[in-house]
Amino acid sequence: CATFMSSKYDMEKNTSQEGDLDSLNDTLAFQDSLSLSEECTIPSSSNHGNGFSSNSFDETTLEKAIFRHPELIEKCFEIKDGKIVPKNRGDGALKPKSQSAKAGNSCSRNYPSSHTGSLPLCPTPRVEVKDDLQAEENDMFMELIRDVANELDVTTLCHKILVNVGRLTNSDRGSLFLAKGSKQNRYLVPKLFDVTVDSELDQSIQKPNDEGLRIPFGVGVAGFVAQTKQTINIKNAYEDPRFNKDIDKRTGYKTMSILSMPLCNHEGQVIGVAEMINKKNGSHEFTDEDERVFRKYLTFCGIGIQNAQLYEMSVNEYRRNQLLLNLARSIFQEQTNVDRLVAKILGEARDLLKCERFILYLKDTHCTSISDSASTEDLGEISPASIEDLHIEQDLRKILIYSNKTIEFDTAFELRPLEDSSIHHPTQNSLKTSLLAKIASYSAETGLVVNLTHLSNNNMSEHFEKEDVKVRSLLCLPIYNSSRQVSGATLLINKLNGLVFNETDINMFEAFTIFCGLGIHNTQLYENAYRLMAKQQVALECLSYHASAAPSDAEVLTKAQIPPVTIYDLKSYQFCDFDLSDEDTCKAVIRIFMDCQLISKFRIPYDILCRWILSVKKNYRPVKYHNWRHAMNVCQTMFTILTTGKMGQFMTDLEIFGLLVACLCHDVDHRGTNNAFQSKSESPLAVLYTTSTMEHHHFDQCIMILNSEGNNIFQALTTEDYIRVMKIVESAILSTDLAMYFKKRSQFIEMVEGGEFDWQELQKKELLCGMLMTACDVAAISKPWEVQKKIAKFVADEFFEQGDLEKLKLNQEPVAMMDRERKDELPKMQVGFIDAVCLPLYKALSDTFPWIQPLYDGCLSNRSNWQYLAEQVELGLTWINNDTIGGAIQENGKFEPEMVIFSQKHLGPPALNKDSIMNKSFNSEKRSIMGFVKKRRQSMPSSNTSDEHNPLVRSNRRSITSIDSSRDTSVVKPTDIAIQPSPELITEENQNQNVTPTVEKAKKYKKRRCAIS
Repeated sequence: CATFMSSKYDMEKNTSQEGDLDSLNDTLAFQDSLSLSEECTIPSSSNHGNGFSSNSFDETTLEKAIFRHPELIEKCFEIKDGKIVPKNRGDGALKPKSQSAKAGNSCSRNYPSSHTGSLPLCPTPRVEVKDDLQAEENDMFMELIRDVANELDVTTLCHKILVNVGRLTNSDRGSLFLAKGSKQNRYLVPKLFDVTVDSELDQSIQKPNDEGLRIPFGVGVAGFVAQTKQTINIKNAYEDPRFNKDIDKRTGYKTMSILSMPLCNHEGQVIGVAEMINKKNGSHEFTDEDERVFRKYLTFCGIGIQNAQLYEMSVNEYRRNQLLLNLARSIFQEQTNVDRLVAKILGEARDLLKCERFILYLKDTHCTSISDSASTEDLGEISPASIEDLHIEQDLRKILIYSNKTIEFDTAFELRPLEDSSIHHPTQNSLKTSLLAKIASYSAETGLVVNLTHLSNNNMSEHFEKEDVKVRSLLCLPIYNSSRQVSGATLLINKLNGLVFNETDINMFEAFTIFCGLGIHNTQLYENAYRLMAKQQVALECLSYHASAAPSDAEVLTKAQIPPVTIYDLKSYQFCDFDLSDEDTCKAVIRIFMDCQLISKFRIPYDILCRWILSVKKNYRPVKYHNWRHAMNVCQTMFTILTTGKMGQFMTDLEIFGLLVACLCHDVDHRGTNNAFQSKSESPLAVLYTTSTMEHHHFDQCIMILNSEGNNIFQALTTEDYIRVMKIVESAILSTDLAMYFKKRSQFIEMVEGGEFDWQELQKKELLCGMLMTACDVAAISKPWEVQKKIAKFVADEFFEQGDLEKLKLNQEPVAMMDRERKDELPKMQVGFIDAVCLPLYKALSDTFPWIQPLYDGCLSNRSNWQYLAEQVELGLTWINNDTIGGAIQENGKFEPEMVIFSQKHLGPPALNKDSIMNKSFNSEKRSIMGFVKKRRQSMPSSNTSDEHNPLVRSNRRSITSIDSSRDTSVVKPTDIAIQPSPELITEENQNQNVTPTVEKAKKYKKRRCAIS
């Protein structure tokens, strides 16, 4: 007792200096013990004889005093249950405390400054006590905040918050709700229920049946707090209309008082609501001090919860990314078979999303959409299950109505429980009758997410009686392909551990369906492409068979006699194939190969060569110009350049071989249209080849023929020679594209002007071969004039046909050279083509290689002829038709309304006034023609050609004179106009013939002359 009393007194004196809260509490307890009994007195400090002193109130002194006065201990203390405790008064009640003492806070009592005894006690200062209590509270809060700040698991954090708040407010239990949903549809979901200060986390985790419970903002006590952000302190829960009494009925717990407060983040947004239930005191009511402590603590807890949620989101995002990476890996590893791909995808998805069963439905691509046959207006609005799930029965019935009119699935893949990892394929009958298939069909058609929970609790299980699985919850999403078209649906059944699918699962599942759709779509494309490749292979085999020449035809050519070079004049720049038959053209090609000794040098089987030539000829289409004869002419020109032009000395035998093959195949399978038309019409060739469209196609056709059975003339070559000759052939064929020619011509001309003489370097040799290919391709421009005119007609006809196609199919105006309406401009366009393409090339070649001079000379000669013809057309002295090019009307004897000669058939009296208009027009026409011819005569040099020697001028002069002689005698009527041949062309057969054109022809003639004027 002495030790007890001494230590308490010393601690009382030193409290203000030491600041030990625990000692302070013990000292206050000692003062209480002294005040428990009115009879308990301590000797006054003035009684030094008894050994008591305020300055020496230590254990030794007090022990001596107790031994002198043992009755003091007996009066103040007693032994109870083996412990020394203060005595109570006789009535059993404690001595009343000071009036300022407050119930519920034992640390805030005021004690009297002295007791009725001889030993005065020093009271503790009131201000210091409050400061120390505040410091203790702050330290406690800091400890609790540190505890929750280091916790990143949302569930564990919420449990710690409720336990700590329960201790701070001395409440019986508490619950915590977290806010979910969008801004327009916010709701609360319970995170933890009925957490006590002694409960463990596993015991407090929400029940599975309560996971799907959603409390909208404004509904119930928690919903009201979430909506208003106000603190609610309900003294009597059953008197508050916001309290849901069904909760007590379900749990068997009696709720008396509720203290509810919102959890907000740093932006002031509600992220949750905490509820404390039933204060553990006599009144069960929460005080203002409880509210203050609750609010202060939740301020920090709101930030902690948000941080934990952000961490949880990052973890979920990481899991989601891992899923996508695994799916992408599966997609790239397996793209050849849909079944194997789906098996991988389903296994990974089931393990990640933790469900019992996974079904994937693929849409029948041939079925019609509901929009074609039904309307959804009568079904009403179906709430998206991913947002709100409160009307499961109503929504399911709408789905059943809707599914009777929607799409059907063609295939389904079902992955069953973990013990069975095989893929099952439901029958077509089950796909039509299964409710699960109807739900998936609804999701695929509408594009909505279907999330149905607690089906067994909502008495909806009877709808799934026909299914071979007891459905408690399901989640269904549509599958989209790369074109954002619905290709199917995926369905998850029964999340493991009795839980339901939440928004995290939905977000994860949405990412899965995107990659799943892309993977399945790519695999289906691969399978389709594989089938198309098989069909293409079959088509190529058939094409190769029909594209190759018949063995019988090759045998005939093999046995035929091949005339010498001189018979066909193959080494001449003036070569013309007009007199050769198709068989002769093939023989001429064989002679070229023989004369170059290619058959012997490269060991080409003679029958293979004959069949290859016939196959190449067979693969040329019967177009106007780019046909087999054009290819044969290009090959002959190359042969002439190599032999007569002495260019063979710059080439190896393999290069000569490749160039001749390229010449024969450079336009194989030409369609009569150029690259621009292929691009504008978006033909398959333009899709296949973006640049040099036709040239790439020609080369591919060349390869196809060579790969056909019995047509490989390169079969005896070594691997190195084969690769080299194929590069030569490809480069040579692509060089015939004029776009490629224009890119390389400036480089070639620059080298020629620089005096280049060594062409053996690989790049220089390739450039030279490309220029030679273009020179041979356009060599028709250097042929004799009669040959050139005829070939020009073939070219014009082919171009005009392309122009007609552009007008009819593309609805576009063709360029001038392909416009049939502008055929009179052909001579002028020929001159432009020669100046832009031919002359620069032939001049550069002839300057470096003089033996090619005939090409340049022939081109110059034809340019003069085309220029003269262009001038004649401009004068109106000739025209271009489909049969004749270059003949003046006086020379060819063909009479067209565009060029008529007037004569006087009948001279009568002056005509009536109504004919005066015709007279004026006629005289004006005559004066225009006379002035135009006079101007033309003045512009022509007199030294070269005189008018007297020009039959055209003489003829026109006589015609105009004939017109002038009739001026004063009569008026020429339309019915009197006749076509009169030139005197040089008058024969006995047509001497007495008079042809009278119609009035329309006369008007047409007048319009043409006026236009020329």
